[in-house]
Amino acid sequence: MPWWGAALLVVLIALVGVIAWALFRVAGRLGELEAGRAQPDQALLLLQREIEATRSESQKGLADTIGSVRQELAQFAGQMTAQVGQVGSSVQQQLQNVGRVVSDVQGSLGKLGEANQRIFEVGRSISGLEQILKSPKVRGGLGETFLENLLSQMLPQGHYALQHRFSTGDRVDAVIHIGDRLVPVDAKFPLENFQRILEETDETARRQWRRAFVRDVKARVDEIAKKYILPDEGTYDFALMYIPAENVYFEAILRDDAIDEDAPAVYATSKRVIPVSPNSLYAYLRVIVLGLKGLQIERSAQDIQARLARLGGDLDKFRDAFDVVGRHLTHARNKYDDAASALHRVEAKLEGIEKPGDQGALPGIAP
Repeated sequence: MPWWGAALLVVLIALVGVIAWALFRVAGRLGELEAGRAQPDQALLLLQREIEATRSESQKGLADTIGSVRQELAQFAGQMTAQVGQVGSSVQQQLQNVGRVVSDVQGSLGKLGEANQRIFEVGRSISGLEQILKSPKVRGGLGETFLENLLSQMLPQGHYALQHRFSTGDRVDAVIHIGDRLVPVDAKFPLENFQRILEETDETARRQWRRAFVRDVKARVDEIAKKYILPDEGTYDFALMYIPAENVYFEAILRDDAIDEDAPAVYATSKRVIPVSPNSLYAYLRVIVLGLKGLQIERSAQDIQARLARLGGDLDKFRDAFDVVGRHLTHARNKYDDAASALHRVEAKLEGIEKPGDQGALPGIAP
């Protein structure tokens, strides 16, 4: 029960008590009247007075109680109105928040649906790409494209070439110019048996495909070593075998104890063929770039030395000319000094002629 209901109940009980008390007093007065009928008028007067007093007190108490109850009810109504307003505002805010959340969820679901559609389309594209890449020729062309992009990003245009042709008629996918020699790079790698290794679930069959994969790699190494390592045509005594996928690269360099054979990378190294993946080729190219910068600095230093030597020769020629000019100036100074001395002597003689000095006057001639 709320507190205002309890308050009303207490007020009603108090009113009942007041009325009961008034009736009790009236009953007492009536008893007194019955006992003393000798004075009926006086008793009746007293009874009327008591009734009036009781009625007045009851009305006053009832009015006070009703006023208090009204005041309490007004305060309660105000509080309830404020609380209802707060609750309504809170509920409205919560509904707005729920609406925003629902809107966000709907937007996210829409984006998720679009993402799922794109994933489905990508899956179909990948499936189509797998069908396309089943052709060894297409895979080789894709490997050459990856190699070309990496070389173009790492090396200046003049330091590599694509589809370099040797005098034997063989064509290597790329060569890297380091100094006055070439590093051949082959990008055609056998992947058929590696794909079978991935698809096979039986371990015995996987070992068989693993042996076939190792044979393929070794055969490719032999072909690279025979066709592209040609020092007589300006190549270094090693070549790079570009493997366009990291998982294939690790399969090629790791030894499998189950087939009791060395890793293909060991065999390749013995043939001076270095297997490289996209990541490791990037590291090799970084080293090559540093080497090219060193060669450029060396060429610049040689050019500076040659220019300094030419400048030294020019300085020697200038020194000879300077010495000749010095000798001429010295000779001219000597001639100048001689001329100055001669000039002083001539001036002295002229002064002697202009001032006869101690010579006597000539004797006069008689007329």
